[in-house]
Amino acid sequence: MDLIAIDIGGTHARFAPARVEQSGVSLGPETVLKTGDYSGLAEAWKAFARQSGGALPSAVSIAIAAPVTGHAIKLTNNKWVLRPAELAHELGVDRAILINDFAAVAHAVSVCGNADLRYICGPEVPLPREGVISIVGPGTGLGVAMLLREAAGDRVIATEGGHVCFAPGDELEDRLLGRLRTRFGRVSLERVICGVGLTEIHAVITGDDARVDDRALWQSALSGTDESAVQTLDRYCEILGAAAGDFALAQGAAGVVIAGGLGLRLADRLPSSGFGRRFRNKGRFERLMDALPVKLITHPQPGLLGAAAAFAAQHRA
Repeated sequence: MDLIAIDIGGTHARFAPARVEQSGVSLGPETVLKTGDYSGLAEAWKAFARQSGGALPSAVSIAIAAPVTGHAIKLTNNKWVLRPAELAHELGVDRAILINDFAAVAHAVSVCGNADLRYICGPEVPLPREGVISIVGPGTGLGVAMLLREAAGDRVIATEGGHVCFAPGDELEDRLLGRLRTRFGRVSLERVICGVGLTEIHAVITGDDARVDDRALWQSALSGTDESAVQTLDRYCEILGAAAGDFALAQGAAGVVIAGGLGLRLADRLPSSGFGRRFRNKGRFERLMDALPVKLITHPQPGLLGAAAAFAAQHRA
């Protein structure tokens, strides 16, 4: 069966043809559009159709960066509003399903092989075939989901875990919390572990409140051209490790997968950073944490793959 997989985040909407077969799910080439250039999904869909230049399949599976509840869904980090009951009509298709974007990533983890999962810390073993796999990933925001593996098959549970409170681990992070609390009141993890969160950490480390372009800061940090940017990124990795460990404890995880657009950019940095130390640093549960395999999903488009895999799961059911 053919369909179009769509992954809508805070910054981009991605489209790709997909095929569901008995042997698995496959993706065609993706088309990337900026959400800010379009009033909503219907307009972006028309642009995608024009670029595709041919007849499109009559089914779509859409992953969105928002809780999939209610009659009108406002995306968390962009202005688009989706109405599930009207989607098929608006797009001119026979069937449209809608899932949370990190639920889609969990579906991707479910169908990925070991070749798409890179070691970060813990034992160098495959992810367990039974138990909970915690999925955590920074991007425009912070996504969190659960993959529950059982003998009868895998199940995905969407969460909004990225919006739990940020818990500082030391005096520097206390200052970071105070800085953000002044501006926002309540400070969620997503305020820190996201793209622009790097600039907030940088301001605390340098003591300089001058506004820094977050893209330039990321580039300097990843390239190693600026020492303060490198220190900032190391702290970012530590905070991500602490949060991933907290989610693993809260969800009773047997393994953890780091995902997200920024997670992929950190693939070379995380194993050598303080991520693993902060992940394990859970007091009396340090030995338990040390036994959990932690991977990073390296598939280039897990949201699209997961959207197609979720459709396949529903179709088979």
